[in-house]
Amino acid sequence: MADLQALKDTFIEIYGTSATAISAFHAPGRVNLIGEHTDYNGGYVFPAALTFGTTLIIRPRQDRVIGFASTNLALRKQISIDDLSYQEADDWINYPKGIFVHLAKEGFPVTQGYDLLFHGEIPNGAGLSSSASIEVVTAFGLLTLENYPIDTVKIALLAQKTENQFVGVNCGIMDQFAVANGKKDNAILLMCDTLEYRHVPFQSGSYKLVIGNTNKRRGLVDSAYNERRSQCEQAVTYLQKQFPAITLLGQLNLAQFNEFKHLIPDETVRRRAQHVVEEIDRVLKSIEVLEASDLEAFGKLMIGSHDSLRDLYEVTGVELDTMVAAALKVPGVLGARMTGAGFGGCTVSLVHEDSVQTFIDQVGKEYTDKTGLTPSFYVCDIGNGVEQIGEAL
Repeated sequence: MADLQALKDTFIEIYGTSATAISAFHAPGRVNLIGEHTDYNGGYVFPAALTFGTTLIIRPRQDRVIGFASTNLALRKQISIDDLSYQEADDWINYPKGIFVHLAKEGFPVTQGYDLLFHGEIPNGAGLSSSASIEVVTAFGLLTLENYPIDTVKIALLAQKTENQFVGVNCGIMDQFAVANGKKDNAILLMCDTLEYRHVPFQSGSYKLVIGNTNKRRGLVDSAYNERRSQCEQAVTYLQKQFPAITLLGQLNLAQFNEFKHLIPDETVRRRAQHVVEEIDRVLKSIEVLEASDLEAFGKLMIGSHDSLRDLYEVTGVELDTMVAAALKVPGVLGARMTGAGFGGCTVSLVHEDSVQTFIDQVGKEYTDKTGLTPSFYVCDIGNGVEQIGEAL
């Protein structure tokens, strides 16, 4: 967690002093442990909130101006609350700006100006939900300070709507949901179609989650992501010949799919659908093995997930495949897979605590030798969702 006193000092350097109290809020990043590209197909995912994320330092103003600043990015702006439209030149500021707009649309208008300072510990473009973290912490902070009711499921939906409609990224609900509803030492089993969810204890004992950032940037507003979504929709139209009521692949179980997958004539579309249905099945098996404290079986499911994302869904790429292959050579590693949308971003591995340094050294060297890129590694704990961490600083 960030040093709040240092952030308060930076805030005052930027915005000056005032008699009004400064508040602080924190929203985590997230890692998806298993269940990739199932969210927009109405299936199960299994994300967890991390202990690092985005801290928001915020103070009300006496006018109708909003100040946006970040410790990570140079762009700063002051914008009237009455003139909050999407502007490409505003770059990262569009994420929190969209929250102000969508709060008003949902009946929670912000009644005064605010100064905001964001401090992010999540690398941008790594696939650990930096944008969802900014959106959720902004919504939670504003609702708190405006004395509106707090509902973290509704905050997740509002943040997703902001990203879809204001920023223009056609993301599913998983990132915002995990960031808003995380719980320490628990992952979340989430059914993306209905938003039914439960916290599942993730007791990893002497094993650590290690996130490996390939440091290959990738954009989500990206043709391959939209192409995969469209292929899944095509698969549904073929399968509706047998199951007229289905609208999403997640509404079929594995046995039903295997019996009728021949209805999908296009082999590529069939492979995409096969990944989705098998991946949802892997998520449900993961819950069973974790509740039986069988980490070894969970590790095997992680490996199966990566293989499927590589071979059937084809969203990994040389960097992620190189990092996962290197990870699986290290003794003490139970499983490794890509996490996030793919084409760069991060891997997640389950590594025995005695092997963590060996893992970082060995995987880092092999990855750099093969790709020419220098990776970053984060040894993670599972943390809480969005929360207030300080008031009257």
